[in-house]
Amino acid sequence: MRLVGPNGEQVGIVAIGEAIRLAQDSDLDLVEVAPMARPPVCKLMDYGKFKYETAQKARESRKNQVLTVIKEMKLRPKIDPHDYQTKKGHVVRFLKAGDKVKITIMFRGREQSRPELGYRLLTRLGEDVADLGFVESAPKQDGRNMIMVLAPHKNAADLKKAAKDAPDQGAGAAATESTTQA
Repeated sequence: MRLVGPNGEQVGIVAIGEAIRLAQDSDLDLVEVAPMARPPVCKLMDYGKFKYETAQKARESRKNQVLTVIKEMKLRPKIDPHDYQTKKGHVVRFLKAGDKVKITIMFRGREQSRPELGYRLLTRLGEDVADLGFVESAPKQDGRNMIMVLAPHKNAADLKKAAKDAPDQGAGAAATESTTQA
């Protein structure tokens, strides 16, 4: 096996028994760090410290992950114009917040024989919010429902992350905005 010393120096290729003896002499553990390499790579180190550092790296990578939230909006094919505007406002708010939106059109009874009504409604909604987001998955029939997914443009997701990182600045900007409108 290839042996790496406690300070990262290359000891060289040694027998397993020799590596175990070196680990016991230096009061350290022999840890296999690359089992798939030829020959396998082992390192002399404190195993508890190794486990702690690995857990810290995993925690740090989880902290930097962006959680994707999918909001859902349900519509009917024969929706009133005012109701459509209200639902569209909700979709706009979700997209501005950087969230994906799943729009579902529910068909009942004879409406199922007219899927083109739902398709037209979904494409109209997609065109109405095109400046904030794009159609991630095109309208498709799923049993009694027709589904489409809208995703925000990249800059909306960046704005959400920036607002999350600096919440005090967002509140100050909102306060200045309200005073300028008054």
